[in-house]
Amino acid sequence: MMQEPEIKRWTAKRKAELIKQIYRGQKTIPEAAREYDLTQAEIESWMGDAEAGMENALKANPKDIAEQYEKQLSELKEAYGEAMLENKFLKKLQRHLASTEDS
Repeated sequence: MMQEPEIKRWTAKRKAELIKQIYRGQKTIPEAAREYDLTQAEIESWMGDAEAGMENALKANPKDIAEQYEKQLSELKEAYGEAMLENKFLKKLQRHLASTEDS
């Protein structure tokens, strides 16, 4: 059996590839632990992180979220603009009423 070259640094990409192999049934956790000189707990921890990430990735399309925020921002800007116009109008009305009371 050929030994894989030792990987000193486990990047997110390498972890993901190993976890995919485990999910596909190409390797078991104990096999991967022996092959890469890792503990089973380390691999299980990575798998837990990956599962949490999968849930977030499947919740919504990031593009949909961006569009939703853009729409909310547009609506807020419109509401803000209307409030500013209303505020200006009320100040003018208040000044007008004050000037008519003086005469």
